[in-house]
Amino acid sequence: MKAAVLKNIGNIEELKNNLTIEDIPIPEINNNEVLINVKYASINHRDLWIAKGLYSKIKLPVILGSDCSGIIHSKGSDVTEFNIGDEVIINPGLNWGNDENFQSKEFKIPGMPDNGTFAEYLKIDKAYVYKKPEHLSFEEASAIPLTGITAYCSVFKKAGINKDDNVLITGIGGGVASAALVFAKSAGAKVFVSSGCDEKINKAISLGAVGGVNYTNKNWDKEIIELSGNKIDVVIDGTGGDTFLKCIDIINYGGRIISYGSTAGNVMNFPLARIFWKQLKIFGSTMGSTADFEQMIKYINDNKLEFVVDSVLSLENIADAFERMASGKQFGKIVIKI
Repeated sequence: MKAAVLKNIGNIEELKNNLTIEDIPIPEINNNEVLINVKYASINHRDLWIAKGLYSKIKLPVILGSDCSGIIHSKGSDVTEFNIGDEVIINPGLNWGNDENFQSKEFKIPGMPDNGTFAEYLKIDKAYVYKKPEHLSFEEASAIPLTGITAYCSVFKKAGINKDDNVLITGIGGGVASAALVFAKSAGAKVFVSSGCDEKINKAISLGAVGGVNYTNKNWDKEIIELSGNKIDVVIDGTGGDTFLKCIDIINYGGRIISYGSTAGNVMNFPLARIFWKQLKIFGSTMGSTADFEQMIKYINDNKLEFVVDSVLSLENIADAFERMASGKQFGKIVIKI
């Protein structure tokens, strides 16, 4: 089978030499596993960080990729839930553990250290396989798993967003942020966004956001307060750094802040007094349990939700997909046609 194999780590300019398309053996499955003929796989920032060496316990060579959609090619003798030819997606949160609130020490994600989805075939335990939502194309379905579950848990499990909430999603355009927009809108909330790109703000508005501000403007925090009528109840943030500090000022008393990433780095000079004086609730969110994933798939099916695909590139051009992600130009998921 063809697969994109990462052999070395380095900067983005070195990626075309470090990430190569190779022919490797099709994996063999055991009684509890299925072999998926992967149709599409989507890139996450996790893949980019691994390729750049900014991830813990990297083991090379490895096939990257955590998300995919495809067709059941073969199955083990104990697999009765699926038939050959079934259209499926995967839950990339392996070994979550017994506590619904946080992952176990054995938790892992396909693509590191085990081989992932940027290959023609993927073997995986049947417990992590789900029927593809019928209303979604293979391209759209491949964009759901990792960022989708993080966004779903951020919006519903952590923030409990409802129709009475005004929500700020920072850094709109990324996979989690764009999925959070879809989920928050489906709950009836009024969604506001921030971005360093006016085109992304306009795209978010076309998808249902009420409005947005450009964070390259010095007083963007005051702009969002005015735009929202001085009412931001929830912030969903994957930026960290100075953005997180401004969100503490922006949010209402009793508000909820969800942190799922820190692309701008750590928060310096954290204003602890404002946390307790404003009675704020701060939650961390990274993926979710098996029960969370099942609830997300049901919610997507029940509400016929659709997710944003930025672009589709071939497996042979996967390095270009990584370069697009590194540039930060994407809105939604970058998908690889396997």
